[in-house]
Amino acid sequence: MRSDSRSARIQVLVAEQAALRGARVGVVDVCTAAVAALPVGGAGLSAMSRTSTSHPLCSTDAISEQLEELQLTLGEGPCVDAFAHGSAVLTTDLLTGALQDRWSVFADAALGAGARAVFALPLQIGAISPGVLDLYANVPTMLSAEELADAMAFADLATLLLLDARIDATGATAGGPVPDRDFEDLGGYRAEIDQATGMLTAQLGVGIDEAFVRLRAYAYMQGRRLAEVAADVVARRLRFSPDSKPDQADEET
Repeated sequence: MRSDSRSARIQVLVAEQAALRGARVGVVDVCTAAVAALPVGGAGLSAMSRTSTSHPLCSTDAISEQLEELQLTLGEGPCVDAFAHGSAVLTTDLLTGALQDRWSVFADAALGAGARAVFALPLQIGAISPGVLDLYANVPTMLSAEELADAMAFADLATLLLLDARIDATGATAGGPVPDRDFEDLGGYRAEIDQATGMLTAQLGVGIDEAFVRLRAYAYMQGRRLAEVAADVVARRLRFSPDSKPDQADEET
């Protein structure tokens, strides 16, 4: 299946979940749609950062909620490894001896919670990684190539949604509604956000993670969309200074 066709199908599935909630599309809809479409029992998503505290954003059931909390509390597990290495971690059976050694505490705790297989998919655009999507099954499970491709498409859409808004645990946007937008709009600016973040690393003299946090903080505090601020940075209409406050930047002429 072509990637654009797959993406369009995943977008429809997620939009259907949002319609059932009677709300705008949020990351919680990605989680519920993934559970409905894939051979998994639940899904959870955590916002993660190397420069600030990571925290769970949403989960579809009690087991997925426990898995998110366990990994972030213990500092080990598929989610932690996926974020650290920027690649999917596909755990088909937590009873595997090597995995018991690799995650000596998490593996037993996850099994006790009711999970047997865990699939962790990093949310990533270029050098920016705002979190991880976790899927679990209560029996040993292996995703087919098509199922894995779908799972990655769900993660990709979650990335775009997470980058464009401050999402709370219910999937609603914190601080007010998101401006009207469609999925095509979401997909069109990923490279621009990545480029703007790279430019900020030079302007601020910081790493990529801190530069992205600064870009997003400015957008939020100014009540603007992240995409709009990124476009201004790339077009050199906006420049950030190491000495300015998070809600301040210099407008260039």
